[in-house]
Amino acid sequence: MRISRRTFAAVAAAALFLPLSACGSGDDGGGSTDASGKIEGDITFQTWNLRANFKPYFEGLVSGFEKKYPGTHVKWIDQPAEGYADKISADAAGGTLPDVVNVSPDLVAPLAKAGLALDLDKTAAKYKPEYLEGAWASHQIPGLSGTYAFPWYLNTGPMFYNKSLFKKAGLDPEQPPKTYDDLFTDALQMAQQSHGKVATLANVPTIEDFGRYGAELMNKEGTGFAFNDAKGVELLTKYKELYDAKALDPQALTATPESTGKKFLTQAVAMNPGSALDLGNFKKNAPGLYKNIGITDQITSTGHVNMYVMGVMVNSRTKHTAASVAFAHYVTDAENQMSFAKQVAIFPSTAGSLDDPYFTKEDGTDETRVRIAAAKSLKNAVNYTPVLFSEQMKTALRNEVAKALQGKESPKAALDNAVKASDQLLKQQG
Repeated sequence: MRISRRTFAAVAAAALFLPLSACGSGDDGGGSTDASGKIEGDITFQTWNLRANFKPYFEGLVSGFEKKYPGTHVKWIDQPAEGYADKISADAAGGTLPDVVNVSPDLVAPLAKAGLALDLDKTAAKYKPEYLEGAWASHQIPGLSGTYAFPWYLNTGPMFYNKSLFKKAGLDPEQPPKTYDDLFTDALQMAQQSHGKVATLANVPTIEDFGRYGAELMNKEGTGFAFNDAKGVELLTKYKELYDAKALDPQALTATPESTGKKFLTQAVAMNPGSALDLGNFKKNAPGLYKNIGITDQITSTGHVNMYVMGVMVNSRTKHTAASVAFAHYVTDAENQMSFAKQVAIFPSTAGSLDDPYFTKEDGTDETRVRIAAAKSLKNAVNYTPVLFSEQMKTALRNEVAKALQGKESPKAALDNAVKASDQLLKQQG
């Protein structure tokens, strides 16, 4: 699986509902939470759709761990992407959850609530300084104290912009917008100068946009969403202004990542998020665009871009806690993350790794150009997608945003409705 930014964003698409009577952490279900014992025993490690392309890497990883700790044996299993959430749910309910599991934050949340995810703040706190602060925090669950997975690989993507379109609009092509205020100002000018023919964006605001704008996404107790606060309403009101001025593409309401990509390719919009893979596409299919391409950070008013993160969780009911914690740490330590990052377009979550020349030194290639830009922004990035925000909630938000942009509801009413729908779905999660 080629892990592009879009794949990474969509890979945890299915919401996970555990059919468990236990709700709320506390009881570890019989496993030992002491990770200080001798590192030995047979454990099982489960990954998520990685065997096809990375079998030699993971076989080497397992072999290296077993060599380091002769009394251990690791059985590696890999599950397909489709149905992964359902598989974890079934294993959790049936008591067959592997000892060490590849998870994303939304998948670890119900496991932590059910007491099935080991709290690393209690059992492995000594490792915390090894990771980026934002990455370690990404597997913390609102309403619970603790951290429930080691951060593994990260991803993010820069914004591409069309320097030629900026110049035609009387904007400085070397000074792209960095904050949302900059973006709104530039977008309105571009729409005005092009008489509504060139939009700056082709996608509507998502939950990550509300986070990057500074809205409070969820209350600290984890019992309700809060993106209908003053900041949230302000952001949607601004997007409504863009939509009315045709600074936001008229088809944004039904846009997909593929359709927005095509709009940017044909130079109908001036900015679009992307990855290193896109640069090769521009070079081949749109040389005029490629010649004028600019690369900048994601738009943010908080000073922190959004990141996507994968993690490695330890089953709290494992019979070999010391070995499981040691292996989860081994998979995610700086050396092994760096090795994995050089095989696929992802980034390590370990502190200091992004200072490696691989992420800082230009070599003239497009792939390196984007990799350096993304790595720089990841150092203080945040996972803005609330771990409890499901796909159904994303759909509810998108539907209400569309109503606001079309003038069917006020921005405040639309966000109130989106929060109400999300809160109801949250209660159903248990």
